[in-house]
Amino acid sequence: MRAAATLKRVFDWKVRGVRWIEIIGLLLVAAMIFSVYLAKAAAASESARIASLERQITQNGQRVRLLRAEAARLEQPARLEALSRSAGLGPVDVHRQATEASLPELAPVPAPQPVVIVAPTVPAASADADVNVAEVAQ
Repeated sequence: MRAAATLKRVFDWKVRGVRWIEIIGLLLVAAMIFSVYLAKAAAASESARIASLERQITQNGQRVRLLRAEAARLEQPARLEALSRSAGLGPVDVHRQATEASLPELAPVPAPQPVVIVAPTVPAASADADVNVAEVAQ
């Protein structure tokens, strides 16, 4: 009985004619409204970020398609054949194919080693000339 009386007293406790339970309820409703507003703002910013990423994905997909089309155009056999003929290239003769035994003969020629040239040394004129040069330098 005593707990029920204490609980009734808490629910009936008034401040300037307003019960505490109503004030607490109003504060809780305000907190919920504020939290819903924050969640909605965060969802809107995430939605904008997702839309931006989707636009980037679409643009990158278009770039990939363009690059694939360009690669296909550049790899056309007729185009490559025309380029090679204009450069003076032609198909390799079947008889010019290398075998495993002929590979050492096809090894690249090593580059020649650089030649080191030693400059001739100039003999010293005399000890007196060195002294005169030292005196002038001071």
